[in-house]
Formats: sequence, structure tokens, C-alpha cells
Amino acid sequence: MNVLACDLGGTRLKIGVVRDGHMLAQTVEPANSRLGLAPQLPVLKAAWLRLLGELKLGLTDCAGVAVAFPSLVDNATGRILAEYGKFADAMALDLRAWARAELGLPLALENDARMALIGEWRAGAGRGCDNLVMMTLGTGLGTCAIIEGRVLRGRHGQAGVLGGHMTVRYGGRLCSCGNVGCAEAEASTACLRQLAEGFQDWNRSSLRQVATLDYVQVFAHATAGDACAAALRDHSLLVWGTLAVNLIHAYDPEIVILGGGIMASGEVILPAVADYVRQHAHTPWGQVRVAASALGDTAALVAGDWLLREQPDSARAS
Repeated sequence: MNVLACDLGGTRLKIGVVRDGHMLAQTVEPANSRLGLAPQLPVLKAAWLRLLGELKLGLTDCAGVAVAFPSLVDNATGRILAEYGKFADAMALDLRAWARAELGLPLALENDARMALIGEWRAGAGRGCDNLVMMTLGTGLGTCAIIEGRVLRGRHGQAGVLGGHMTVRYGGRLCSCGNVGCAEAEASTACLRQLAEGFQDWNRSSLRQVATLDYVQVFAHATAGDACAAALRDHSLLVWGTLAVNLIHAYDPEIVILGGGIMASGEVILPAVADYVRQHAHTPWGQVRVAASALGDTAALVAGDWLLREQPDSARAS
């Protein structure tokens, strides 16, 4: 079946048309997330209509809409439960009613990290395995888990997805969530400049000249011999390795998948995390495999038709 899918990020809206786990067409629009989600709904509709036109399809050829959202959601009711600085108006919106009114289609909603893992599970690096977790390294740190072929959600929709807020450093940095020493507060793009400024060699670092600091710059400057960048790189690799071990001990996966924008430096990150897991994960049954995402930015979109099929009949009819 054809499904209209979108992955709503803080920076980009990834939009596509999916059929049976394959991308038929896709595009990207600026998210402008600080302005809220309501102003972006017409952008989504226009993009989908444009993509359908290119495919010579219409709305009546589609089974529904699948939305990946960067926060806690109620999968059963299709409502957004919280916002963390992105799309602040989203909790007040009834996306299912919007999809019915504007597109004539049912809508399914899920957390973006879960959607990415579902995509990898069905068509990417996790294919053929029913026990896996994923770490999405980016502006924040997203996590999720699939256990015995079931997507872990929990009573309140937050099971598995708050791994970025596991404590990895006792007495560490205060996180925006209110906890102290969260993985996300210790090694994510959102806090990167603040982290760098706290390192001993910051005042002599070439990173000070970088207008928009990201991990591509950190890894490049570290390779060039910058002491602050090297210390920040090593600190971050330790945080990500620690988080991977925490997820392994919590969810008993056979595969840990690493995705997200920071994995542009995957040639350094993947072996470092895999080595840390080999040294520190307690898995007497055998070795957990650490793998890079195979689908990249399209992972959450590819999961769209699976998510729509999974919805109860009552939700699809609402």
C-alpha cells in the first residue's frame, strides 16, 4: 500500500511516499520548529501532493499518513504528550482530525526514534533480528528497543525512548530534562559548544573559530592535532559506549544500531563503541553486534506502512 510519511525533525521535515517498505519519492523542507507545527501542516500537504503528482498518484491511491515525531506520543490515541523545544504547539493539535479533513486519510503517530528502529528492523541493518536497540546520535540522543519482535512502548509511551536521559556521569552536567549527567547532556550536538568551552584547552583551541560547531568539526580538528577537540572526541566516544552498554544491560539485544547525523563520522564512532561494548557489556551468552544504520535519513519514513498496518481498526477509523 502507498503511505504518506514524514519525519518531523527540529531542523528538517523529511517527507516521502512509501510502498511496502520502499521509498517511492521523497523531499526535504525546513522545519522552522520554533514557529510550531501548525504552520508546517500546509507545507506537508503541499509536499505530499507534489510527490504524488510526480508519481502520477492521487490521495485516493494512499492508505494513510504516518508521522514520526521527536517527543513522547500516545500511539493509541495519536496525540503528542510532551514537547522539548520543538513544535511547542503540537500537544494542542489533533493530527488525526487534520489528516481526515485535509487529506481524507487516517493517520498513525509514533516517536521518531522508534520509527527509525522499525525501519531498520524491517528493511535495514536489523533485518532478520527480533531483539535489537538503536541509538540515534544527533541534536539529542534518541533510543528505542524491540524485544522478541515487539516494539517496546510501555504504559505511558516512554519505555525505551529515554535512553538519552540515562545517567552516564554521576554528578555531571545538568540536563534540560532535570536529571544530572544524562548521556544527552554529556555528548550531543545540542550541548556541544557548552561542553567544548568546559575543556581545559578551549582557550587555545581552533574550535573557537568555528561559527557552528558540530561533531564533523570536532573529529576533523581532533585528527589535525587540536588537544581540546581530541579530548572532546574521546569524552563523547566514552559516553556513547557507556550508553550502548546501558541499553544492552536493560534490553538484552543481539544488535545495537547506531544512526543519526553524528554518524557522518561513523568510521571513528562505530569501532570505538563496538570495542567498548566488547570490553564492558555483560553478555555471557555471546557477543552483541554493533552496526551502522543502513537506511540513514529514510529509516523513519520507510517504517510508515508498517506503522499504519499495526494500528488498531478503531484508530484507523477515527
